[in-house]
Order: sequence, then structure tokens, then C-alpha cells
Amino acid sequence: MSLLFGLMGEKLKHSFSPAIHSIIFKELNLDGHYQLFEVKKEELKNAVYGLKALGAKGVNVTIPYKIDIMQYLDGISDEARKIDAINTVCFKDNKTFAYNTDYFGFGIMLNKFDINTKNRKAVVLGTGGAAKSIMQYLIDKNIGDITLVSRDINMGKEKFTDYRVISYDDIEGIGKQDIIINTTPCGMYPKVNNSPIKKEDMLNFDVAVDLIYNPIETLFLKYAREQGIKRVNGLYMLVGQAVKAQELWNEINISSEIIDRIYEKIVESI
Repeated sequence: MSLLFGLMGEKLKHSFSPAIHSIIFKELNLDGHYQLFEVKKEELKNAVYGLKALGAKGVNVTIPYKIDIMQYLDGISDEARKIDAINTVCFKDNKTFAYNTDYFGFGIMLNKFDINTKNRKAVVLGTGGAAKSIMQYLIDKNIGDITLVSRDINMGKEKFTDYRVISYDDIEGIGKQDIIINTTPCGMYPKVNNSPIKKEDMLNFDVAVDLIYNPIETLFLKYAREQGIKRVNGLYMLVGQAVKAQELWNEINISSEIIDRIYEKIVESI
């Protein structure tokens, strides 16, 4: 019997997840099916219990349910509880357990591209849900210093009371840092001519990371390339978080060599 997995969210027509998981199934010789589950907010609780009743092995969870769904689950992992958002649910022994694999996917990406964060200075663009996952990983891996950049400083300071929050206008005078990470949708398709920072501001950094993967090279990363700065897009993180979900669902370990093959096949398919 084919194993049932899927993605739960509100609007999912343009999701890249089925293609990624299809490649993972082939690489691992798993008999699995990955389905999109568009769910209305008022049906979220019923959807969780319905998937459990159907014998689903697990689902990913996306906007706008990463927080709302937590009240209907039996267990929340440590990293997801600290982030206060989940994106992966495992169904096991008639129970539901949740994780945040964006956290692990970010780490897999940093390891792949040899980006060291310990005792470094990081600037994180954005104060939304993606930023929380990235922040928690950096904190757990002993980042030296974090500065958050927000369009709404007051809101940013309310959400991140223990960290410096500045405006985008303040980036110019921030001085020498190590890593800049874009967690915002600025520059994502179709608005590909936008960048959250100016080209000359990129000179403050040694490494630029953009969580966006469509387009492969955002204007933000183009500025990094033109300034001769090491740069990474979000595609390997996307693959990494999907692989981590499969590890959790199937209680297996997937080697870095297999992750590389999956990544290469995704790149070829774009």
C-alpha cells in the first residue's frame, strides 16, 4: 500500500513540494504519494483528525497554519516550541508529533556551503516566521551577534525584545558584519527587480544568503556576485527541510550524498 504524505495549507497551486518529494521517493525507493491538501481555517482541526484516520504518515504545513495547527497536536519538538511554529507533522501510534524542519534545512544548507556562524555577526532581514526559524538556529549554534532589520521597527522590537532591531535605512551605517540573510519575499518571482538592500551596502558583508529560490539568482544575490561576495540561494534549504521531513516520517537517516543527488535533480528540473 502506497504511503500517504502531503502538504497542508490554504492556497497551494504553485507549491514545489510534490516535485521534490517525488524525487526523494525515487531516490529512496519508497512507495509514497505526496498530495496537496487545501484546507479552510474552520476545517483545520477536522483535517488533522481526518488525515490521522486515513492512515497518513505525515504532512508538511504551510501558510497560514504553522501556528494555528499546534493546538490540535499531541507533541511539539524542542526547536518548534522555541520557534513557536511548526511545518511538519508525523502521525505515529495514533498520535501527532510536530517539528520545524526549516530549522534543520537551514543548517543543512550552511553545512553544505561551508558557512560558519559560530561567534560571527549576522544581519537578518525580516522579522516574520521564516526569520524566527533562522534566528533560533543561529542562537543554538552560538552566533556571536544578531541584528534584525524590519520595515516596522516597533513591531520588530515587540517580537524580538532581546535583539537589536534597525530599519532598512540604517543598514548603510551598520559597519562591518559577517553574514546577511534575507528571510523576506523581496525579490521573489514575479517581482524580480526588487532587492531589500542597495548594491553598495553588500560591501559590509562576507556572505549573503537568500532564502528565496525563485529566481535562482535574485537581485540581492546578483549584487553579492557583483561585489565578489560568497552567496547562496534557498534551494538547498528547501531540499534539506524536505529531506528532514522524510527522515522524521520514515524514521531513517538520509546521507549527504543522497541529498546532493536530490538537489542536482531539482536544479535540472527547474
